[in-house]
Amino acid sequence: MRVVGVIDIGKTNAKVAAVDLDRFEEIAVRKTANAVLTDGLYPHFDIERLWTFVLESLAALNAEHAFEAISITTHGATAVVLDASGNLALPVLDYEHSGPDSLAAEYDDIRPPFAETGSARLPMGLNVGAQLYWQQKTFPDDFARVASILTYAQYWTYRLTGTLSNELTSLGCHTDLWNPRAATYSSLVERQGWRPLFAPVLKASDIAGALLPELCAATGLAEGTPVYCGIHDSNASLLPHLLTRASPFSVVSTGTWVVMLAVGAEPRPLDERRDTLVNVNASGDPVPSARFMGGRAFQLLFGEGAIPVPPETEEAVASARHMLLPSIPEGSGPFPGLKATWTTQQRMLKPDERFVVVSFYLALMTATCLDLIGARGDIVVEGPFAANGTYLRMLAAATGRPVFADPHNITGTSLGAACLVKGSRVRTGVERLSGEATENLVAYAQAWQKATRDHADKEKQP
Repeated sequence: MRVVGVIDIGKTNAKVAAVDLDRFEEIAVRKTANAVLTDGLYPHFDIERLWTFVLESLAALNAEHAFEAISITTHGATAVVLDASGNLALPVLDYEHSGPDSLAAEYDDIRPPFAETGSARLPMGLNVGAQLYWQQKTFPDDFARVASILTYAQYWTYRLTGTLSNELTSLGCHTDLWNPRAATYSSLVERQGWRPLFAPVLKASDIAGALLPELCAATGLAEGTPVYCGIHDSNASLLPHLLTRASPFSVVSTGTWVVMLAVGAEPRPLDERRDTLVNVNASGDPVPSARFMGGRAFQLLFGEGAIPVPPETEEAVASARHMLLPSIPEGSGPFPGLKATWTTQQRMLKPDERFVVVSFYLALMTATCLDLIGARGDIVVEGPFAANGTYLRMLAAATGRPVFADPHNITGTSLGAACLVKGSRVRTGVERLSGEATENLVAYAQAWQKATRDHADKEKQP
């Protein structure tokens, strides 16, 4: 095979990409915003708009590049419930909706312990088990019609092929539904009687089926085009490196969420209160992980996109100890209970200085997370932050370890999904960040860590 079409649905944006498997790079992309609708029972994803976008994009890109397969990757923390006819039994919940919090005490009484699932207790709908419990209790008549429960990427696989399935990386993504060490469903699934509703589990690299004939006609793809089962987006970022890099190493997958996955990590107890957890990689193996809402923080604090900053500005900010202390947004990450604090009045900072402070903050939050999960060896940054040199330099200074990135190719999720297709020539293209960390940046990192500890101690006081 030469070209694969990748459907890549992130929390903020969705896209369809044409990936050349010989060159192992994107050669064409179509994008759209991932909208949340606020009508109906609760905030939910605009599934039909996404479906129209997917079909139109497949048709347009296939006309130029002749897709020979389709692969899929999506964000996590999302499940889809279908009725017996294969239609939505309930809208696909936006996991940032606070509805599930209304039953938090009840849910906490029945959810499995962290030791069983490696799944941290998270707010809103970030635990899929909490979503399902809330839907079942709040909308009992609708939930009674549920015939199938699918993980999110596999819902799109179903729309394309008619095959109902679930998949390991999505089940193992802080859902409370999976026991990663036993490689089976958790006690919650059995206790709630949901087990018969879950479709069969496939590996991400399995072919779920062929593109439906009516969709071949609609898009122009050849009949019999294989559709791969699909993969959770953070694990898609991990997969190319898992296939090409020796352990130990860690991958930092950046987007709305910054997710760190540590392969060959130093064994240490994970602290679910600090948003550390166990993910499951494409091979079904447990991987210590941590996360915080870094992309959302960057958007809130600065807007879109990195800007070039001269080293002199970075050094000046570091010398002046202009800092942002955790945490924004609140409620997740390694410091979920802390309120963000600036050590310098923001109005005193020029835009490029503000950019440096925000980038330093994100890098130091990343370094904190990596330390919590016992990460060792090289650090590979995927996604938009790979183009942020300020972030990369502070990450190297804070960890003292080699940092790798490819600033010209920041779409790790799409390429990772393309790795699922047989015959892909996997290459990562990442290069080591050049130069040594300056003493000034290292000192800033140490000062930030101390200031954050002091901030945490202060917050604990009455």
